[in-house]
Amino acid sequence: MRIPRLRLRPRLRLPAVLLLVPLLAGCFVAAPGDPYGDADGTGSGGGARLRVALAFPPAENYSPYGMDAYDLSRLGVVEGLTRLDANGTAVAALAESWYAEGNGRDWLFSLREATFHDGTEVTAAAVADSLTRAALAEPPPGALSGIRLTAEAAGDRLVRVSTEEPDPVLPLRLSNPSLAVFAPSAFTGDRVNPAGTATGPFVLTTTTGDTAASLDRFDGYWGGRAHASGVDVRYISDGTARANALRTGEVDVAEAVPVAQVPALDPDTVHEINTARNTSLYLNTSTGLFTDPGLRAAAREAIDTAAVADGVYEGYAEPAQGLYGPALSWAAGLRGEPTGRTADPAAPDGAALTLATYNDRPELPETAQVVQQQLEHAGFTVRLEVRGYAQLESDLLAGAFDAAVLSRNMMLETGDPVTVLASGYTCEGSFNPALLCDPAVDALTEAARAEAGPAQRQQAAIRAEAAVLGTDAEIPLVHLKVVTGIRPGVTGVVLDPYERELVGAGTRR
Repeated sequence: MRIPRLRLRPRLRLPAVLLLVPLLAGCFVAAPGDPYGDADGTGSGGGARLRVALAFPPAENYSPYGMDAYDLSRLGVVEGLTRLDANGTAVAALAESWYAEGNGRDWLFSLREATFHDGTEVTAAAVADSLTRAALAEPPPGALSGIRLTAEAAGDRLVRVSTEEPDPVLPLRLSNPSLAVFAPSAFTGDRVNPAGTATGPFVLTTTTGDTAASLDRFDGYWGGRAHASGVDVRYISDGTARANALRTGEVDVAEAVPVAQVPALDPDTVHEINTARNTSLYLNTSTGLFTDPGLRAAAREAIDTAAVADGVYEGYAEPAQGLYGPALSWAAGLRGEPTGRTADPAAPDGAALTLATYNDRPELPETAQVVQQQLEHAGFTVRLEVRGYAQLESDLLAGAFDAAVLSRNMMLETGDPVTVLASGYTCEGSFNPALLCDPAVDALTEAARAEAGPAQRQQAAIRAEAAVLGTDAEIPLVHLKVVTGIRPGVTGVVLDPYERELVGAGTRR
């Protein structure tokens, strides 16, 4: 189906001023050559079309202000002013360089010469308008949780981005796919249409509901023509079916291959990477039985994380030590004991609860079954509910379940360890599965956000982590590796520990 207009539904507050987000003080300039390390920049390349299987169907009709933005990013459709490199550092994308002005609340970004998919020029005015609209989205993108941001053109190729308080990680925030830049033609009222209006090496051209999409190469891409002539995407939630599509040659790239399917694949197609992703048990602290800290403590005591790591993930995970796993090497040396625990484990006495999870990541239902058995052994009565993620999220965030087994990349939003605390664990957090609202956690998160240096932010994040774990709102289960399936002969697939990139201008077969 051709889509001249995608009907997207992010809701905007009443028009206001301008927007954006912070990074480390100083001046950051692109490294020589293409910052993506992708295309050859020569304008060459005939390029066969790539066939890609993604695990998560669009849940919000490709809204750029929610989780669908990450699919648009992984497929090379959208870009922001910055992007994250493999070390979690903000590097150039649509902005070539940037620096903080004297008060620490304002940053100036110098734009490169680039063109939107609709053929119009990327200007400072267009960038400021796009960022403003993202800042006004309701709910706001996770990268802006707790941040009030404005943006304005400061010249033909200069954009000033400001925050109420100094934000030392603004350039990191601006790398989030939900803060991608779109042409003025993308916006109609409160709707955003990413088809033909972004800036990446590929243009979203057609969609078939939530089952498939097609992308064509964007010949005007600032980084040089992509090697592949296009991308044909299939959304395959079932992990076994995704692996089979790779095995039989129906797709060239399959993300999130189930560990149970790895032995049946050609070893040359299996590519694993450590990530900052955890699988955790989240307990609803707002309504139901887990408002009782004694019952949360009982649930924590019931969980055997080694059984999940060994029995479910078969060597592709390890028992969790906290919110920040071994992919973040700084965390282990700073971590202490959880703080603020006041309740001893209470006797469950058959207390009934609903445990939810989703099947888009195939290990999660099996993990939830193990958790169910462990909770029942401790004396709880557990009903398990499994859905696709698109059918689960709204009920989850509305508190419809007592507990949920979820997978989350702790560095997905900005690459900054503090940002996820604000969005995921505070009273005003935009994606807070446990519905946690704890004054100590909020205070420590706010203190962490005020730190400017990376080492100081890490230390402050660990202090906040200890307070989160002390509430027993989240019980970390395992730290994950992710397996991507890539057929022999396919090169240039991006194995990204932050799970934002997959197909780039240099991907080809």
